[in-house]
Amino acid sequence: MTTTPAKLMLRALSGEITERPPFWLMRQAGRYLPEYRATRAQAGNFLDLCYNPRLAEEVTLQPLRRYGMDAAILFADILLIPDALGQPLDYLEGEGPVLDPVRSAGELSKLNPENIHKTLEPVYETVSRLSSSIPSDCTLIGFAGAPWTVATYMVEGRGSKDYVNIKKWMYGDPAGFSALMDILVEATIAYLLKQVEAGAEVVQIFDTWAGVLPDDEFRKWVLGPTKRIVEGLRHHHPDLPVIGFPKGVGGNIIDFVEETGVTAVSLDTGTPLDWAARNVQTRVPVQGNLDPILLVQGGAAMENRIAEIINRLKSAPFIFNLGHGIIPQTPPEHVGALSQLIRDGSPS
Repeated sequence: MTTTPAKLMLRALSGEITERPPFWLMRQAGRYLPEYRATRAQAGNFLDLCYNPRLAEEVTLQPLRRYGMDAAILFADILLIPDALGQPLDYLEGEGPVLDPVRSAGELSKLNPENIHKTLEPVYETVSRLSSSIPSDCTLIGFAGAPWTVATYMVEGRGSKDYVNIKKWMYGDPAGFSALMDILVEATIAYLLKQVEAGAEVVQIFDTWAGVLPDDEFRKWVLGPTKRIVEGLRHHHPDLPVIGFPKGVGGNIIDFVEETGVTAVSLDTGTPLDWAARNVQTRVPVQGNLDPILLVQGGAAMENRIAEIINRLKSAPFIFNLGHGIIPQTPPEHVGALSQLIRDGSPS
């Protein structure tokens, strides 16, 4: 006899149509909250915050106290894996992450996959602390960046608009580039398994830059690595829910769902709702996809779109979220209004 999960988020992920959609928001712990800014100032810098279990636990809990989300997502960053592999990483004010780039197979010797858990141990402690400190009806989500997206930062050395360096390596030396991706696949499996062992109930794989690849390369560097990660996790935890987020891939999201084995998929803001209901939600539960800028705007425009998203996706398993992360300009009261609408019923 299979026991039905009690938590709303887990029920939706198990394929149940719930009485209301569970909700959480990507980057729900972040700079839009004054208490987060105060905690980050206490930590010193962003990496110090990620590696301080007490403070990382605190910022993870902050949005739950304010808004009562149905899930908490570990506060960390997708670039902790390159940092743990030994690639120098810094976060510059106004610029974001900056890394010493790795741009050839010959430079892979700089990376040390054997040593990642020593660096990442504070993250596992944060997960363990959260597993007992979040509300009993709240689901704990662990996460990692997908190998392709993490590789874009490792190769470009920072965020990019054209991805010239990584694509040149990918096209010019596919075997060498594959060696980097193999390192990232194995490190990601190991990292997520440790999160699950520490108490994560669900994991999400963020592939923010999946949409910059043409179809054939998408199959090689997004579908293949994600499938290997899901299989690696399920080898140890056969029932682990895994949410994929291949942002910007359009119709390729169907192949993503069918070939990777993810439990559910997160929809970006550009995914048409009716198309998603017909073509994606018939295969797996979906999550999404309010435009984060509507959360900045608030008011009737936000409320109407929340209602529309729920009405179009409520007939199959569904988790409410954004189409990408909360941005710093978001007024906290707008997140409160969103929470109230979802919990009490959106205006029709």
